[in-house]
Amino acid sequence: MNERILIVGAGAIGGVTAAHLARAGHDVVVLDANTEHVRLMNSPGLRFDELGVTSHITIAAVDTADDLEGRFDYALVTLKAPYLDVALTPLVRGGLVDTYVSLGNGLVQNNVQAMVGADRLVIGITEWGATNLGAGHLAQTTVAPFVVGEVDGRSTERIERLARILGAAAEVHISHRIVGQIWSKLLLNSTFSGLGAVTGLLYRDIVSDPLGREVAYRLWTEAYDVATAIGVDLDEIVGVRPEQLVVRSGDDLSRADAALAILMNRLGATKASMLQDLERGAITEVDVINGGVAATAASAGIPSPLNTRIVELVHDCERGLRTPGRDTLTALATVPA
Repeated sequence: MNERILIVGAGAIGGVTAAHLARAGHDVVVLDANTEHVRLMNSPGLRFDELGVTSHITIAAVDTADDLEGRFDYALVTLKAPYLDVALTPLVRGGLVDTYVSLGNGLVQNNVQAMVGADRLVIGITEWGATNLGAGHLAQTTVAPFVVGEVDGRSTERIERLARILGAAAEVHISHRIVGQIWSKLLLNSTFSGLGAVTGLLYRDIVSDPLGREVAYRLWTEAYDVATAIGVDLDEIVGVRPEQLVVRSGDDLSRADAALAILMNRLGATKASMLQDLERGAITEVDVINGGVAATAASAGIPSPLNTRIVELVHDCERGLRTPGRDTLTALATVPA
């Protein structure tokens, strides 16, 4: 069967995925609001920097849902949370998509489900990283899997089909504990994307700074405690069990450092998506990433001071009241536990 795939949002993750699928011969169309980006994907093609190798890949793309023709088997939703409503509403109203695949960061799948309905939704994460270098130019910076699954953990034919499709872009794992995967990815993003946004540093540069590593462990442990408090069955992320990065005393450091080395070997070159947003003057997803942790913590009646502070700092950056910088680590280190 030749499934039709719609990529909703051709930023770093969506655009790179579209490039892989188009090159593999899949019937893929991109929907993106950036008219110039769309024009360049159509002709002369997306400039795709793939781990040091550059190519141009022609991708069918439109900048409005009005230009879409026919129905799609899957819509891969890689848009950031603030843009979901305007992008998904015409697709839902027009009945254009059979299954929506939420691949966004944080707890964005809750927003997608509210719009498309639980029966039309499957969810997943991308463990690999990419960078938006401007209109018509994207780079893949790391190699790692997709993880996808049904919200209730069932084995279904549509998940098997989806995994075969995404296999053209990356290794794919089907998880029967996908909510645990979502939360494990949230731990990763709330820690390293959050710190990347406020410091301006790559993941590897955060952890090479002793203060950055200390704050990262505190952030990870804070989110881990929120997840366990609400009963989430956390799953492995990039070969690491989430509890391996929990630090409560000096006795935990050797174990955590070993796990962190595994993460950084795979993801160290990543530039945080929220930092990329700030550099473009765009609104970030901090409210569903660090804000997702903080809101869940509040509902569970437990503190999350570091995640709450990251939300405040990122919003200050969005408003132009501060700029990302390494000195922010000093301020974060003084936030009371």
